[in-house]
Amino acid sequence: MHQKAQRLRRLLAQADILQVAGAHNGLSARLVEQAGFDAVWASGLEISAAQAVPDANILTMKDYLEAASCINEAVTIPVIADCDTGYGNANNVIRLVKKYEAAGIAAICIEDKCFPKVNSYIPGRQELAPLAEFVGKIRAAKDAQVSPDFMVIARVEALIAGWGLEEAWRRADAYVEAGADAILIHSKAKTPDEIKAFIEGWSGSVPLVVVPTSYPQVTVQQLADWGVRMVIYANVGVRAAVQAMSRVLDRLRQAGSLQAVTGEIASLQTIFDLQEMSRFQAEGKKYLRRAHDSYAVIIPAAGQPQSYDPLDALLHDRPVAMLELQGKSLLQRNVETLRQIGLQQITVITGYRAEAVNLEGITKIFNPEFSRGHILHSIMQARELFDQDLLILYGDILFEPFLLLKLLGCEGDIVLVVDNSFAQGYNPNKNLDLVVARDKPQPGKRRFMPQACNRAVRIGHRSIASHEADYEFVGIAKLSGTGSRRLRDLYDDCQRLFRDRAFHEAPNFLQASFTDLLQEAIERGQSVQLLEVNSGWMEIQNWQDYQRACQLLAQAQPTLSQPHDSGQLSRPAVALAGPGRRCQDGSLV
Repeated sequence: MHQKAQRLRRLLAQADILQVAGAHNGLSARLVEQAGFDAVWASGLEISAAQAVPDANILTMKDYLEAASCINEAVTIPVIADCDTGYGNANNVIRLVKKYEAAGIAAICIEDKCFPKVNSYIPGRQELAPLAEFVGKIRAAKDAQVSPDFMVIARVEALIAGWGLEEAWRRADAYVEAGADAILIHSKAKTPDEIKAFIEGWSGSVPLVVVPTSYPQVTVQQLADWGVRMVIYANVGVRAAVQAMSRVLDRLRQAGSLQAVTGEIASLQTIFDLQEMSRFQAEGKKYLRRAHDSYAVIIPAAGQPQSYDPLDALLHDRPVAMLELQGKSLLQRNVETLRQIGLQQITVITGYRAEAVNLEGITKIFNPEFSRGHILHSIMQARELFDQDLLILYGDILFEPFLLLKLLGCEGDIVLVVDNSFAQGYNPNKNLDLVVARDKPQPGKRRFMPQACNRAVRIGHRSIASHEADYEFVGIAKLSGTGSRRLRDLYDDCQRLFRDRAFHEAPNFLQASFTDLLQEAIERGQSVQLLEVNSGWMEIQNWQDYQRACQLLAQAQPTLSQPHDSGQLSRPAVALAGPGRRCQDGSLV
């Protein structure tokens, strides 16, 4: 808590004069630090001006303390707080010191005028407090502080009040004797001569501080040569800001276009940098944990069309995942859905027309053997991810958020989403991955299964007859960290054993499907659990699927009077798929 106070004392002990600039909030303080100043002056004038009230004790100590605390939190350099007359008598000063020191402020400065004070540059009443009264305030302040490094700077206003050098010397000596750590000698003369005369006639032992607002011609080197230890440019920041903002706003109002002032305003990136947005994002990523933050998503989208379906005419320059559906690609819609539920780490395996996959914020991995291999080989291009929680989503399906949320809520190392309505309108010409389950579906009965309690006995798309199958694997799987490591190790073992020979339904290992690896896992005793659904997804394998998807999304478009949520695939009345509803060709409706 006292590190900045220690730093300020060390700086004062060095040979070079300290340069300090005023600030009124965290942003202006950060600019002071970026400019290379040694410390920040939490300026009473700037803080008052920022509230559009006079610098005349209109604001309370609480107001100034909040501003000083904000300034202190925004910078790494020490903060010296302008505390006017101490906001009352010695008892007020005691409370002031306790509050400011606890806030991490390195030093306070109090002035020897009567409360309520008026800014030193305002003509009129500049009444000095009795010497004994202010000496008592300094003693109270020093007795109240906890750390020996905390500093109390006594500001002598005798020259401001017109009492002359003799009174200024007398007061400065008394304040040092009372325990003041530094003396700020203030003047509103138009030249530095009065300040120089004070310095030459005073033999005090504590550091001297000056504020050259009214004598701007003096240089820091001159002040250093005279023996000044700290110069405070007390209100330059707010004055610069007012002038710049007034000029830009006037020009903007007259021009009626931002283009007219673009060259005179900071970029948004500059503001983001001052706000330390990159640090904020990094810390959010490091510390803010949500239920699904541990999951990476793999979307295999490397395959190329191999049939003569009319849909292929749309795929001559893009993979299925980039097929446009009502103004957005299939992949973009799925990525938006994933982000809607908090899944940000998304890896897409590309191959056929890889250049067409151009979404921001995703990781792309190119499969150089996409034309010879099958989906398992594509998935394992992201092999380095198979050490954490994973979602695997086929690139030719469209899904709604609730389905993934339900899946993510399931326990189990390997969980597959399966549909129990596949047999209605089954089309043997479609490439369905069929599942034989341990527990058979119960047609016509409502079931409530919050977890994936059923298990797969067999899985495949050629070796299982339709009348044997209980479910269709929809192409969505969840793997725990343990499950993903087991599948990775199994893949490595099978690649060694089946490199040049048939592997379940595949003629060779390169041509293996994901279901081939799952079947091998089942045969080796691995539990593959099933989450039953009958809505919330559809696949796009042919022209009829594509038309149906476009129709559903068109129905889901909001009217002009409704807000559009880009992550929502459909309104509740238009769900993807539904219990027992399929087209004659087997595609989901």
